Amino acid sequence: MAVLATISLTACSEQTKVGFLPTQRGTTDNADQIMDLWIGSWVAALCVGLLVWGLMLWCMVAYRRRKNETGYPRQLAYNAPLEIFYTIVPIAMIVTLFFFSFRTQTVITDRFENPDTKIQVYGKQWAWDFNYLDDDVHYQGVQAHLTGQPGVEKTLPTLYLPANSKVELEITSRDVIHSFWVPAFLEKIDMIPDRTNYMSFTTGREGTFAGKCAELCGEYHSEMLFNVSVVSKDEYDAQMQKLRDEGNTGFVGDEYNRNPNLNETTNN
Repeated sequence: MAVLATISLTACSEQTKVGFLPTQRGTTDNADQIMDLWIGSWVAALCVGLLVWGLMLWCMVAYRRRKNETGYPRQLAYNAPLEIFYTIVPIAMIVTLFFFSFRTQTVITDRFENPDTKIQVYGKQWAWDFNYLDDDVHYQGVQAHLTGQPGVEKTLPTLYLPANSKVELEITSRDVIHSFWVPAFLEKIDMIPDRTNYMSFTTGREGTFAGKCAELCGEYHSEMLFNVSVVSKDEYDAQMQKLRDEGNTGFVGDEYNRNPNLNETTNN
């Protein structure tokens, strides 16, 4: 009873409702899709586990050695119906999980035909550049310097997104392979030189979310951090105007890319 009570009370917590994931519902539409798949998979796994544990306990009790029994019990083999059942059920479970996983993956990787906001994101050792394609402005970030003192996170490069907007991010790298990861969005995507990957999602609630590079990319990989601020449309427009006022008009493109193997290639 104590265990059941503990489980029941835990199920009411906010962490349990989001499957212990580092986010909340309404952050992005893709995050909600991934969350539903995650929680559904765990519920299915728990149901299977309870069934298997129940059958194991039942076998232990029903077929235990009785007090006056001696020798081995009657040995059985080749129960065809049971073996067919053991084959069909796991296959059906795998196919079902594959179906829901494929459906969710198709939804979250599908690009918008007409996104409200398009932003080009460059990863570089060890910072970030953002081109706001619809507003003809850019931001060039510099490497974070972690000192152990509070307030450093406020100085990180910040990617601004309007709330309740269809966003498409064009993601690439200037030098080595990086990885764009915002844990609260429950998505990450590789940033590969000379290749553009896309991330499409609809923003939800306003807030500031921590982001980082999730691919070991060199000496200062741990300091390749950034923030994502989802703000109102008015605040987003104000940030775009601030970039214009600072002279950050136009885009910073591939002219800032570098080939980390150029010297090695030249020497060979």
